[in-house]
Amino acid sequence: MKRTIFSRLALLAGAVLAVASVASAKTYHMTSMTTVPGAAGEVNVAKEKNGNIQIDVSVIHLAKPGMLTPSATSYVVWFEEEGSQPQSQGQLKIGDDLKGELKSTTTLNNFRVIITAETDSQTKSPSDQVVLRATVQE
Repeated sequence: MKRTIFSRLALLAGAVLAVASVASAKTYHMTSMTTVPGAAGEVNVAKEKNGNIQIDVSVIHLAKPGMLTPSATSYVVWFEEEGSQPQSQGQLKIGDDLKGELKSTTTLNNFRVIITAETDSQTKSPSDQVVLRATVQE
């Protein structure tokens, strides 16, 4: 009997800790630009207790970069805080189903998420070919 109660309490404590590690979560919808009017995206933001923010960028109906005019070779996700240089978060790979996802972590609270079409996935600054964008305010 005591063992059953202890097991249930341990299970409950584990569940509480799992939920408590993420203090809050929000979803921001991305705005598509005229180059990809059918594309849609979301930025899911989960603030952790340690102050970091988990970011999950997901897109649908985003054409392969080679289909754009002008043509590109990749999409890159950027975080840009007001008054600062954009920070590359990496390449957003698009599957044959025209969906893609990129996960990242940041300490920024108020920033823009920008997806650009690039001819070089390792570029140090974003091109002017923005395809989706959102503003995150935590």
